[in-house]
Amino acid sequence: MRYGGNTSCVEVTAGGRRLIFDAGTGIRKLGKRICAADESTETDIYFTHTHVDHIQGLSFFAPLARGEHKVRLSAGHLAPEHTLEQVMHLAMAAPLFPVTMDIFAAKIEFHDFVCGDTLKPAPDITVRTAALNHPNGATGYRVEHAGKSICYITDTEHRPGERDANIVGLCRGADIMIYDSSYTDAEYPAHAGWGHSTWQEGVRIADTADIGTLVLFHHDPTHDDDTMDRIVAEAMATRPGTTPAGLPRIVAAREGLILAP
Repeated sequence: MRYGGNTSCVEVTAGGRRLIFDAGTGIRKLGKRICAADESTETDIYFTHTHVDHIQGLSFFAPLARGEHKVRLSAGHLAPEHTLEQVMHLAMAAPLFPVTMDIFAAKIEFHDFVCGDTLKPAPDITVRTAALNHPNGATGYRVEHAGKSICYITDTEHRPGERDANIVGLCRGADIMIYDSSYTDAEYPAHAGWGHSTWQEGVRIADTADIGTLVLFHHDPTHDDDTMDRIVAEAMATRPGTTPAGLPRIVAAREGLILAP
């Protein structure tokens, strides 16, 4: 399995800070690395939304079991009906889970914001946000530090024939955009209303918003490695070449992929 099978989890490091986007099953391996390497004891985790595939790994994030660690959890799609703290406590309670969040030794903070807010996890790091089009709501993120920027845009559904102004505005000029590329345009009609997009729409947005590198992300689980290879080859033909930083203008996300804009 060359492209991986874990659910969504992306780490961004900037200015000595660790920002994690979504806590899918991939966060388990990340947590083990953080503890084994004796890395920073502070972590910010930002959720696009709280559907189970984006939170199911949090219970197994090793730093939560360490008393010296501080973990700040943030979401922008729940207010005013819910709070992130309520949702996470519900997810870790019987009959869904055998233990509650009280088992964790780390200091945990919860932060609810509203899509469109600008966040400052550190004085030299800016996190901008925008609403995405997904059932029950979702949030897109843009991280800015030292003149570089990366956007995390999943889960979201486009409207055929038009670019999402929220996404274009948030991502314009970014060095990297990680985009929900679950389907192909040919597959999309059978999945309309499911809250996901296509790699071709990612290309259209990347070109409209002058994005450096487009990262195809949130691969459909029915796409095996051979299918992904074909998609990547076709996608790379639409955006050939490299960015000024030397990155490909198209790349497919895979487990362990590291990009430095």
